[in-house]
Amino acid sequence: MSADSVYNVTQAVRDRLVAALATIGEMGNVFVGPLDDPDARGATLILFLYRMAPNASLRNREHRVISRNPPQAVDVYTNSLPLELHYLITVGTRDATVDDPLLKYLGAAIQALNNEPELNGQRVGHEPVHLSFEPLSTEEMSRIWTLFPTANYRTSVGYMATPVWIDPPRPEPESARVVEDELVAGHQAREVEDA
Repeated sequence: MSADSVYNVTQAVRDRLVAALATIGEMGNVFVGPLDDPDARGATLILFLYRMAPNASLRNREHRVISRNPPQAVDVYTNSLPLELHYLITVGTRDATVDDPLLKYLGAAIQALNNEPELNGQRVGHEPVHLSFEPLSTEEMSRIWTLFPTANYRTSVGYMATPVWIDPPRPEPESARVVEDELVAGHQAREVEDA
């Protein structure tokens, strides 16, 4: 994926939430951004990226991607950064000052993300990104909401998207192939060095 992969994955999650709302006949909007942003008023759901962290299990691995440049079949990135994106999905403020009427929208979002936990396609660079429900403790939820002193707490759930790859601008050049596979050691090695 490219430098805009965080944006692309966030938009793909947003699109999935909009589709979930449409399945229950709700044409509401999903706001992406801080919970206390004035533009979030009237949103059905709010999607907030509150944390990014390296994916520890993929951190030192090569990232192999199907090449767009023939004849090379695979591009290999050795210095990629695999990320975990942590989102908070919150009921919005539309049509209510309490959560009750909006909980059905949050339920539809959870159902949609549970039924189809993989993001695929052109928007995410044709690479699978897995979405998983992320239980947040009361303390973690409190810390997130403390960031927004002007916003009242609303029912929220956490989700994680991973892996989201940030690749260098260009893949590693293909190394020259080994042409000779002879191992020279001992007395013979000194003769080769002298030659």
